[in-house]
Amino acid sequence: MGLLLDVILPVFVILGAGYAMARAGRFTDSHIDALMWFSQGLAVPCLLFRQMVHLDLKTDFGLNMLGSFYAGAFLCFALAFAISWRLLSRPLEECVAIGFAAMFSNTLLLGLPITERAYGVDALSGNYAIIAMHSPMFYAFGITVMELVRHRGQGLSPRALGTKVGRAIGTQPLVVAIGLGFVVNISGLPLPGAIDAGAEMLGRAGLPTALFGLGGVLWRYKPEGDRAVIALIVGLALVVHPAVTWGLAQALNLDLAALRSSVVTAAMPPGANAYLFAHMYLVGRRASASAVLWGTGLALLSVWFWLSILP
Repeated sequence: MGLLLDVILPVFVILGAGYAMARAGRFTDSHIDALMWFSQGLAVPCLLFRQMVHLDLKTDFGLNMLGSFYAGAFLCFALAFAISWRLLSRPLEECVAIGFAAMFSNTLLLGLPITERAYGVDALSGNYAIIAMHSPMFYAFGITVMELVRHRGQGLSPRALGTKVGRAIGTQPLVVAIGLGFVVNISGLPLPGAIDAGAEMLGRAGLPTALFGLGGVLWRYKPEGDRAVIALIVGLALVVHPAVTWGLAQALNLDLAALRSSVVTAAMPPGANAYLFAHMYLVGRRASASAVLWGTGLALLSVWFWLSILP
């Protein structure tokens, strides 16, 4: 019970406050958009930039930890795609969107604050390593698969596909911030103290404002769509992904910090990018949005379970 009250609930209180304010009409769509732009377009990128600058690339990017997390994620995509296509008879384009929703965990807005509250700031190195690859890898994979499915038999050129993928990834502020942080880290150039301090101050504001804004975003989503598809996405995200990650982490003998980061991050519900990807291609939007909403609510119990069994 202490885990629920002291670690998980404070995060969901902030999210719930945004949801309640939006539902009451005090947090309007324009307010939500402005806050989310600030958080995800400026404050959180500053947080990620600074963390990438200060990461120890040799020790924090453990292949076994990354393999445990991403193997579970891609398995969820494959299962969601196959089940929605073969058993639920969904069009192939919609199957890609369903698979994307099942594999795209909310690693940033929920994974970071929950891990920090559970294990402290020093336990976040593994989270940042996972986040550094998360959006670039999954958007590249999802867009590539979607474009191949959409243009099957039409001879889509590798150059056109590469341009489309590169443009979609390169225009994301989070990806740009991560990339710049890597450049500074690898180059060894000293980061001026004023810039480092300013990025730290903005970064501290990022997660609370993003959580509050996410609550408002969730109010926009209507719990509609195919129940079977929603259950498939949520079940894979909250049960299969962390279970597979846990099993692989045990088999690979991950150290305690890597085990915590990989499993807790894998236990997160589908992120809002699952809906954004579906909206980009105008397929599976209702199911993706509903999966984000229901998954976020049910994550309260899922995260509680995994935090309870982790050492």
